[in-house]
Parts: sequence; structure tokens; C-alpha cells
Amino acid sequence: MGEWQPGSQPKPEAPQLLTDEHQAPAEFRLEQNYPNPFNPDTEIHYQIPEATHVKLEIYNLLGQKIRTLIDGQKPAGSHTLRWDGKDNTGIAVSSGVYLYRLTAGRFCETRKMVLIR
Repeated sequence: MGEWQPGSQPKPEAPQLLTDEHQAPAEFRLEQNYPNPFNPDTEIHYQIPEATHVKLEIYNLLGQKIRTLIDGQKPAGSHTLRWDGKDNTGIAVSSGVYLYRLTAGRFCETRKMVLIR
């Protein structure tokens, strides 16, 4: 097979990159958990534009810490954590409204979620 010749089939185009899944997000972001309300577990999505220390904690409405889902260094990008409705000792918590708080660098945001048993 020789080189491409004028008048033959069109010269194939180089593949295009439509999305770059490895590109860092432009801003910090904490998404609403899904599903919400949930039973028995839920997913929490967040984005960080730079590598940083990340802490994601679950609290009850009295402000008591129920569970720490992550407390460590994370690379820039989109991340997902799953909460199984259990506290730090592995005991299932009761139905109710819970708060989840993401702290990443100077960013801090809290959202509500509902567990129905």
C-alpha cells in the first residue's frame, strides 16, 4: 500500500479527543448525594481542581460526628465516595437527616441527606 493519492478515498482524519476525563475541574464542588433519600447506601460526588488534603465527614443534626469517609491527600479530579449508613464503629445509624461536610484546602461545604430505614 502506498501513500494517499488525490482522487482516491478521503484521507482519514486524526481521531479527535471529545472529552478529557483527566482534566482537572475548574473549581471545588460538592454535589448532592444520590439517591436522596436513600436506603441502604448513597454516593457522594465531589470535585477538586488541585491535589489537596480532603476530609469528608457525616454528622447528625446535633452536630455529632457519625463517620469519617475520607481524611487524606487526593489528586485533582472528580471523586465518588459511598456511605453505607453506618457509623465509625460499623453500627447502622437510625433513619433521619444527616449532614455531610467536605473540607478540601480552604474550601468547605455542607449538604443534607435523608436516610430512611
